[in-house]
Amino acid sequence: MKFRTILLFGAPGAGKGTQGKIMGTIPNFFHCACGDVFRNLTAESTLGRVFLDYSSRGQLVPDEPTVDLWSQFIDNSQRAGRFQPDTDTLVLDGIPRNAHQAEMLKDTLDVRAIFYLRCPNMNKLVERLQRRALRENRLDDANLDIIRQRLKTYERETKPVLNYYGKKLMHKIDSTQTPVKVLCDILRHVSKI
Repeated sequence: MKFRTILLFGAPGAGKGTQGKIMGTIPNFFHCACGDVFRNLTAESTLGRVFLDYSSRGQLVPDEPTVDLWSQFIDNSQRAGRFQPDTDTLVLDGIPRNAHQAEMLKDTLDVRAIFYLRCPNMNKLVERLQRRALRENRLDDANLDIIRQRLKTYERETKPVLNYYGKKLMHKIDSTQTPVKVLCDILRHVSKI
């Protein structure tokens, strides 16, 4: 069975997590932020060490462990009754991170829409990431060099996911608006899906 899916897409700091958390509170929507799944790993676990190694350099964790961890999380969420694929729309944030992951998940995800949260002002993204680092104690957002590396990685590896799915599914959203206005723009499209 393919999961009915909405992708929240954009550069680090564009607001994917904020919007995903809000959407996850709406009945029949289940939010999964892949980065949160990684950050909940213990540093003692093998995958936890791999995540820390890559994220501390601003790089993406390799595709196979990323998709495996995501699959385990989704399976556990189904078993626990938190995610019910018959009635819920899966709201993904942070996966797929590149075209190869999108290809790996093509038999699992029925992507109905992509909400591309655009923030043309890179300085604003950097400010958001640094504020988030302080607020959420996220080491991957604290160092300016790592932030710049993450933004370069996004441009080089993640942005091509938009081409993989095509323009027909994409809805461009101005993420420089207030979070409530971004949410209104997203929900206006979601209600038609």
